[in-house]
Amino acid sequence: QVQLVESGGGLVQAGGSLRLSCAASGSIFSFNAMGWYRRAPGKQRELVARMTSGGRTNYVDSVKGRFTISRDNAKNTVYLQMNSLKPEDTAVYYCNAAALDYSLNVANYWGQGTQVTVSS
Repeated sequence: QVQLVESGGGLVQAGGSLRLSCAASGSIFSFNAMGWYRRAPGKQRELVARMTSGGRTNYVDSVKGRFTISRDNAKNTVYLQMNSLKPEDTAVYYCNAAALDYSLNVANYWGQGTQVTVSS
Protein backbone atom coordinates (compact mmCIF):
# COMPACT_ATOMS: atom_id res chain seq x y z
CA GLN A 1 0.00 0.00 0.00
CA VAL A 2 1.38 3.39 -1.02
CA GLN A 3 0.48 6.53 0.87
CA LEU A 4 1.10 10.14 -0.09
CA VAL A 5 0.76 12.64 2.74
CA GLU A 6 0.58 16.29 1.77
CA SER A 7 1.06 19.38 3.89
CA GLY A 8 1.64 23.08 3.54
CA GLY A 9 -1.51 24.46 1.99
CA GLY A 10 -3.36 27.44 3.38
CA LEU A 11 -4.52 31.00 2.86
CA VAL A 12 -2.11 33.63 1.64
CA GLN A 13 -2.34 37.09 0.14
CA ALA A 14 -1.43 37.73 -3.46
CA GLY A 15 2.32 38.05 -3.84
CA GLY A 16 2.95 35.72 -0.93
CA SER A 17 4.56 32.31 -0.78
CA LEU A 18 3.71 28.80 0.30
CA ARG A 19 5.62 25.54 0.31
CA LEU A 20 3.86 22.26 -0.23
CA SER A 21 5.34 18.94 0.85
CA CYS A 22 4.37 15.41 -0.05
CA ALA A 23 5.89 12.41 1.70
CA ALA A 24 5.47 9.06 -0.01
CA SER A 25 5.68 5.72 1.73
CA GLY A 26 4.93 2.12 0.95
CA SER A 27 6.36 -1.22 0.06
CA ILE A 28 7.58 -0.44 -3.41
CA PHE A 29 10.82 -0.74 -5.31
CA SER A 30 11.14 2.93 -6.21
CA PHE A 31 9.24 6.11 -6.88
CA ASN A 32 9.71 7.36 -10.40
CA ALA A 33 8.21 10.68 -11.42
CA MET A 34 6.61 12.74 -8.67
CA GLY A 35 4.68 15.91 -9.11
CA TRP A 36 1.83 18.24 -8.33
CA TYR A 37 -1.50 18.75 -10.02
CA ARG A 38 -4.24 21.20 -9.16
CA ARG A 39 -7.94 21.59 -9.69
CA ALA A 40 -9.47 25.02 -9.50
CA PRO A 41 -13.22 25.49 -9.02
CA GLY A 42 -15.03 24.81 -12.27
CA LYS A 43 -11.89 23.73 -14.07
CA GLN A 44 -10.24 20.48 -15.01
CA ARG A 45 -7.28 19.14 -13.13
CA GLU A 46 -3.98 20.28 -14.61
CA LEU A 47 -0.36 19.36 -14.16
CA VAL A 48 1.50 22.08 -12.27
CA ALA A 49 4.99 20.64 -12.01
CA ARG A 50 6.65 17.28 -12.29
CA MET A 51 10.10 15.89 -11.59
CA THR A 52 11.57 12.56 -12.64
CA SER A 53 13.78 10.52 -10.35
CA GLY A 54 16.68 11.76 -12.46
CA GLY A 55 15.83 15.38 -11.79
CA ARG A 56 14.19 16.46 -15.03
CA THR A 57 11.39 18.93 -14.50
CA ASN A 58 8.50 20.38 -16.40
CA TYR A 59 6.04 23.09 -15.44
CA VAL A 60 2.79 24.44 -16.74
CA ASP A 61 3.48 27.77 -18.44
CA SER A 62 1.44 29.79 -15.95
CA VAL A 63 3.76 28.97 -13.03
CA LYS A 64 7.15 29.11 -14.74
CA GLY A 65 9.46 31.46 -12.92
CA ARG A 66 7.28 31.47 -9.81
CA PHE A 67 7.06 27.83 -8.69
CA THR A 68 9.92 25.43 -8.09
CA ILE A 69 9.62 21.69 -7.67
CA SER A 70 12.25 19.71 -5.81
CA ARG A 71 12.53 16.29 -4.25
CA ASP A 72 14.52 14.41 -1.68
CA ASN A 73 14.85 10.89 -3.08
CA ALA A 74 16.22 9.55 0.20
CA LYS A 75 13.02 10.65 1.93
CA ASN A 76 10.68 10.00 -1.01
CA THR A 77 9.44 13.53 -0.56
CA VAL A 78 8.56 16.10 -3.18
CA TYR A 79 8.19 19.82 -2.54
CA LEU A 80 6.59 22.69 -4.38
CA GLN A 81 7.84 26.16 -3.53
CA MET A 82 5.25 28.66 -4.69
CA ASN A 83 6.26 32.32 -4.85
CA SER A 84 4.51 35.41 -6.16
CA LEU A 85 1.19 33.68 -5.73
CA LYS A 86 -1.79 34.98 -7.66
CA PRO A 87 -5.52 34.59 -7.02
CA GLU A 88 -5.70 32.34 -10.09
CA ASP A 89 -3.41 29.87 -8.29
CA THR A 90 -6.27 29.13 -5.92
CA ALA A 91 -7.03 25.43 -6.18
CA VAL A 92 -6.80 22.08 -4.48
CA TYR A 93 -3.28 20.80 -5.05
CA TYR A 94 -2.71 17.06 -5.37
CA CYS A 95 0.52 15.17 -5.06
CA ASN A 96 1.09 12.43 -7.60
CA ALA A 97 3.68 9.68 -7.68
CA ALA A 98 4.45 6.91 -10.12
CA ALA A 99 5.67 3.91 -8.15
CA LEU A 100 7.49 0.83 -9.40
CA ASP A 101 6.73 -2.30 -7.38
CA TYR A 102 8.91 -5.35 -6.96
CA SER A 103 7.22 -7.01 -9.94
CA LEU A 104 8.27 -3.98 -12.01
CA ASN A 105 4.70 -2.83 -12.43
CA VAL A 106 4.13 0.92 -12.45
CA ALA A 107 1.10 2.41 -10.76
CA ASN A 108 -0.05 5.97 -10.17
CA TYR A 109 -0.89 7.21 -6.70
CA TRP A 110 -2.55 10.39 -5.45
CA GLY A 111 -2.56 12.34 -2.25
CA GLN A 112 -5.72 13.54 -0.59
CA GLY A 113 -5.25 17.12 -1.75
CA THR A 114 -4.43 20.33 0.06
CA GLN A 115 -6.26 23.62 -0.41
CA VAL A 116 -4.35 26.69 -1.51
CA THR A 117 -6.27 29.95 -1.42
CA VAL A 118 -4.76 33.21 -2.62
CA SER A 119 -6.66 36.36 -1.73
CA SER A 120 -6.43 39.53 -3.78
